[in-house]
Amino acid sequence: MRTDNRKEPAEGEIIETELLVLGGGPGGYTAAFRAADLGLAVTLVDERPALGGVCLNVGCIPSKALLHAARALEETRGLHELGIEFGEPRIRLERLRHWKEALVAKLNGGLAGLARRRKVRVMNGRGQFTGPGTLAVEGGPSVRFKQAIVAVGSHPVRLPGLPQDPRIMDSSDALALQNVPGRLLVVGGGIIGMELATVYAALGARVTVMELTDGLLPGCDRDLVQPLERRMAGRYEAILTGTRMVSASARDDGVHVAFDGPQGAGPQVYDAVLVAAGRRPNGARIGADLAGVHVDERGFIRVDAQQRTNVPHIFAIGDVVGEPMLAHKAAYEGKVAAEAAAGRKAGNDAKVIPAVAYTDPEVAWVGLTETAARRDGVAFESASFPWAASGRALSLGRGEGLTKILVDPETRALLGVGIVGPQAGDLIAEAALAIEMGAEPGDIALTIHPHPTLSETLAFAAEAYEGTLTELFLSGKKS
Repeated sequence: MRTDNRKEPAEGEIIETELLVLGGGPGGYTAAFRAADLGLAVTLVDERPALGGVCLNVGCIPSKALLHAARALEETRGLHELGIEFGEPRIRLERLRHWKEALVAKLNGGLAGLARRRKVRVMNGRGQFTGPGTLAVEGGPSVRFKQAIVAVGSHPVRLPGLPQDPRIMDSSDALALQNVPGRLLVVGGGIIGMELATVYAALGARVTVMELTDGLLPGCDRDLVQPLERRMAGRYEAILTGTRMVSASARDDGVHVAFDGPQGAGPQVYDAVLVAAGRRPNGARIGADLAGVHVDERGFIRVDAQQRTNVPHIFAIGDVVGEPMLAHKAAYEGKVAAEAAAGRKAGNDAKVIPAVAYTDPEVAWVGLTETAARRDGVAFESASFPWAASGRALSLGRGEGLTKILVDPETRALLGVGIVGPQAGDLIAEAALAIEMGAEPGDIALTIHPHPTLSETLAFAAEAYEGTLTELFLSGKKS
């Protein structure tokens, strides 16, 4: 039964709710909406003035909007090879920024409307636990709850020793798109850094990417990253892997940076530096100890299969419970937690979580990777299909792609899939479903895929494993 009333609470007042959700990102609002659908009275507390969290406001959505613009620019510039020529695009940064912000505002409004229709009370302000059943909201009332879901996300890592200067940005600053620097250093070659490098390079910045590990997109298989690296090599000023930043100083003529790495890059001056060196969970920022919730030294909160913390009536989801820090993982966990809070027999039993770098080309993977298999000694067999033999890929002028599958040699179950190429992020969903359903390569190979499409490259990779592929001549097994 719903217990919340609808009047606006005053500062210092105490309101009561059946379920408190702390954090309004994809995990938080999904949890709140699902719990409300199941009949619980829900109060959602978020420090931002609009729902959507980092993802909608300063992350996934604005970055993908800008990546769409970047892709359109690159495709237009590449059409000269087809005999179609345009003049150099004129980029009106203010209009691009306004379009991006209008998109975010539209989605913000949609979430607010969904909250109203579900009678979810939304309170804006930073929330801090004051006890195992109470939360104080900065500038607002206190909330007394029966159950709670913690969905407070994460924040960008700031490297020690960097000066405070507006030319040294984090991902949120970069997505504000205040200007396009002449020379831009991106510190961090993970997904966030590579996506923003893609945007700024397309807009005209001379981009250098610096990554501490030996390769871009750490953890992703090298054969999937190589097409991206080759394309970047012709478009970026430099790619510095196995390199660390020794020093950085902000001066009148730019940010002076010194490096230590095998490429031997000397001191450089950049108009801006974007730090994309990862994110840290916000578990230590919510007064969790006063609620009795254990937070580890890194800021993570450990949970069980129902997303329950060590305090049984308090759940946690999303970035704050561990890697991977992805919006779709948080939303899935939000539904699990909401259903468990409503008394349903819900549990987190996802086999795999897909990951996508929306670069150019896109890189996507799900399930086991070769990198992890070799590291952990997991037996596997693999097969791949090069997009150079895909009519659809070649018609798009993008034959550099690859689709690869990993298979359990004993059970023949599909273990993992990796794809690099345009629209890889959309294509990976079929592979995720196949792994969840326990499919074998033969199941995919015998599923008729439309032709000519990029989606059929997964079927071709499965046929390559089965020995039935006709699109290429393979000297191996024939089935």
